[in-house]
Amino acid sequence: MTQVFVLNSAYGLMTAVAAMDAGAIPASGSGRILVTVNAAIIPEAADGIDTAAHLATLRARFDRVVDLNELLAPERPPHWRVSGGEAPVLERLLRQAWRIGDGEVHLYLQSPQVAPSRVFIDIFAGAPVTIVGDGLMTYSPIRNRWPHSVAGRVVGVVYADTVPGVAPLLFAESGAARIPVPPPALRAVVGEVADATADPAIDALTGLPRPALVLGQYLAALKLISVEEELQMQREMIDAAMRWRPSAIVFKPHPSAAPSVIDELADHARVRGVAFEVFRGTTPAEVLALRLPFVGAVAGFSTALPTLQALNGSPIAAVGTELLLQRLTPYENGNRIPVTIIDALTRADSPYRGERMQELVDAVGYAMQPLIADHLRPRAEAFLTSAPTRERERYFAQARLTSLQLPGGGRPGLLARVTARRDGASRITEATLAVRGAQRRSRRAWKALRGG
Repeated sequence: MTQVFVLNSAYGLMTAVAAMDAGAIPASGSGRILVTVNAAIIPEAADGIDTAAHLATLRARFDRVVDLNELLAPERPPHWRVSGGEAPVLERLLRQAWRIGDGEVHLYLQSPQVAPSRVFIDIFAGAPVTIVGDGLMTYSPIRNRWPHSVAGRVVGVVYADTVPGVAPLLFAESGAARIPVPPPALRAVVGEVADATADPAIDALTGLPRPALVLGQYLAALKLISVEEELQMQREMIDAAMRWRPSAIVFKPHPSAAPSVIDELADHARVRGVAFEVFRGTTPAEVLALRLPFVGAVAGFSTALPTLQALNGSPIAAVGTELLLQRLTPYENGNRIPVTIIDALTRADSPYRGERMQELVDAVGYAMQPLIADHLRPRAEAFLTSAPTRERERYFAQARLTSLQLPGGGRPGLLARVTARRDGASRITEATLAVRGAQRRSRRAWKALRGG
């Protein structure tokens, strides 16, 4: 069976290779093909995983590397669409070009709901699919329900096991296997990348004694908070890092961060009596942390936080998660699970470890997607019944609990009671079916009276 990996990020590539090295992804008897995707708005301005020099040894694990951007040009991979009639033609062409004949194919995909991954699912109709996780978003339930004929092909979810004791919800409703990548295997691969990384921006910081890492996420651009709130949040990140008594703050800004914000943070660090350095390189935080001896890392809800903790035991802290939990709209916003996990991991008074963390994730996941994650309702009810009021209020909007008739919610209004599900169907649905049944019986009776 030929394994086809469609990957778009360094984190996804490192996760896939670590899974291969650890045996979590079985060896392929017919070869492995890496299809690289550069989804940047201006791909020419950013290195993709197909050309980045520090990823060369990872690409060498594959028998063939295909640059999808080059193959589709001038079309961009995120805009790729294929009609039903075109899919089988493209399958024949790709099989011929990649010399895989009529053999079986197993797809390993990042971002399965959108192009180009979704297109490959259509092209290789019937091929089993394994999802390659890309950080904390993997722990969220899928946003939109897939047809069973497609969802049933998802046989596994490979993910970096950076949140101890917690399995992701992605495609759990389909019975897909959870395939964790052990932290030692991931660390070995990240270390391999770190050793191969030549970044002058890292060299400029080498030798800093006791630096702390602060990660900017540019949450204002997502309309989650205001620009001033984000600036204040980043000031508080510097304050939080001071608990580790660093001699310097290394700030890794979001690429879109305004220079004025960086100047403000430098002034705040000066007031706190600590040196302030800006890391302007493109090296991911996970790799950077293996090259510089950080005493700890602070962020909003970055996937890097649990990854750093899992890779080298780094202390981590988060700022603003409680505010973000209240600001995320709608409730099913895909960032909710990542924020929930980071908040529960970093709270000083957190009661969530191991199974209790899984219960929290399951309950939030059900409240986000009650139709897709319907199998989680009993766990959500059990969690909410036992959770203290302050915990329910932290992670769940009461209006959401009320609309779903979950513990902690208020008494629903008339419309909510009428439309609420009962044993899988709403009262409106039940009434509609009852009327239709009565109409059918009436027609049969009238037909019998007429002798028909």
